[in-house]
Amino acid sequence: MKYISQILNIALRELGIIVRKNQIYGFCMIVFPLVLVLFFTTMLDEGIPKDLPIGVVDQDNSATSRSLIRNLDAMQTSRVAYRFANVTEARSAMQEGKVNAYLYIPEGTAAKLMAGRQPKISYYYTMTCLTAGSLAMKDMKTIGLLGSMAMGKAVLSAKGASDQQIKASLQPVTVNAHMIANPEGSYNYALTTVFVPGILMLFMALLSAYTLGMEMKFDTGKEWLARADGNIVVAILGKYLVHALVFLLIMFIYQYYIFDVLHFPKLCSVWSIVRLSLLQVFASLGFGIFAFGLMPSLRMSMSISSLWFVLSISMCGSAFPVAGMDAPLQAMSWLFPLRHYWMIYQATVLNGFPVIDVWFHLVALVAFTLLPWFVLRKVKNAMLNYVYIP
Repeated sequence: MKYISQILNIALRELGIIVRKNQIYGFCMIVFPLVLVLFFTTMLDEGIPKDLPIGVVDQDNSATSRSLIRNLDAMQTSRVAYRFANVTEARSAMQEGKVNAYLYIPEGTAAKLMAGRQPKISYYYTMTCLTAGSLAMKDMKTIGLLGSMAMGKAVLSAKGASDQQIKASLQPVTVNAHMIANPEGSYNYALTTVFVPGILMLFMALLSAYTLGMEMKFDTGKEWLARADGNIVVAILGKYLVHALVFLLIMFIYQYYIFDVLHFPKLCSVWSIVRLSLLQVFASLGFGIFAFGLMPSLRMSMSISSLWFVLSISMCGSAFPVAGMDAPLQAMSWLFPLRHYWMIYQATVLNGFPVIDVWFHLVALVAFTLLPWFVLRKVKNAMLNYVYIP
């Protein structure tokens, strides 16, 4: 009962600091996370980019070329925004960023099609932005295939082939594709679920290091430890109880919003989401405390936390697969909490697999939670003996 009373007393002290003495806590714990969630979910609310500007150089100006252009303009992700007189103008527009790609249809395309002489149409796309370039390339490639198949169908039909023979000739192999876990191909489902938790974990780690640094800066660490009778474990538990509860509330709001309001795909129970949120919050707070214990300095501990969690967004494997990285980077990816969060999330939430399939990642998050245990003496020593240096 004594320890519980001390923990609650320190938690009330911390709550007073958060509410009355420092507005940074309110912004970083409540305002910024909520704005972050709304920003990402509304920016990507359509799922995939639509109406990307594309240019066309139509030197054939035939019914066939106009039909190809109309079909391209009807694509969901592409919009024929410019028509150029020649390739030079189209290339300049792409270099200026006006279009992501352009389609070149040379003169005589329709005539060569009718004569069966394999005309060539060209499409050029910029990969400066991988997403825009890939989507534009996909649409133009589809248009080229559809155009050739339409002409092939007309030729075979004129020769008296049946519909079944035409179908077998134009498409000998039928592809049956399945998009697992994200059937709509939504960028919102793929990006929001890693960027938002990643930045929230950054806030958690930064604030956990910041709050210890402020105790040292204002020389209140001795008073904080005195409330726990010098027991650093009790002091840490009491200090971060409020932080954990507030961040858990934010995480639950975020999970409710994406799963129950926006209907993000999930194949798991509520308990799986709660368990993952608990691990995420505790691991992030643990890393921030560990960073301060490693470098008992407000500036250095916050720098370590920010650097580590910013890098984790690239190293978690959601945008670029870890399996495609060099061996040293693959090994290094295990040192980032977001990597383990993402592996558990995609396995249990997106695919509905049992958590035992990713047990090692779960153990890793628990290990990050326990990291402060190795630096508790150093944190206590810093509060009692260190002098704050800006």
